[in-house]
Amino acid sequence: MTRLILFNLLLFGTCGYALLRGTRDARLVAMVCLVAAFASYPMASFYRGIETSVLVIDVLVLLAFVYVALTSSRFWPLWISGLQLTASLGHVIKALQSDLVPIAYAVALRYWSYPELLILALAVWRSQKRARIVVEPRTV
Repeated sequence: MTRLILFNLLLFGTCGYALLRGTRDARLVAMVCLVAAFASYPMASFYRGIETSVLVIDVLVLLAFVYVALTSSRFWPLWISGLQLTASLGHVIKALQSDLVPIAYAVALRYWSYPELLILALAVWRSQKRARIVVEPRTV
């Protein structure tokens, strides 16, 4: 339960920050993260077999992140896309090794969302910093 509360704090804090202060890319990634989180909550069961509904959500999130990475002038969306690809490969691992322990499968799917959110927050912070430098040039 504590993990869920901490994740929700990170999710809403990061996505709220991105929606309020972020660029177009950050806002799009934040919306995808929020929609995917809400769509995934009721879907995951006990990770005994391949979570088909979570697999579909993960692939759609991956496609959205790749779209942002391909249309962005920044490098951070590539990191988020790569992490989402890694998370999506957890389904492939479960398909190849059906006797995989359910907790290992669950961790393989869930773990990568934390660094994705941290990268998003860092990207928004850096874009804010860049915007201040452009608006307020330094005088030497």
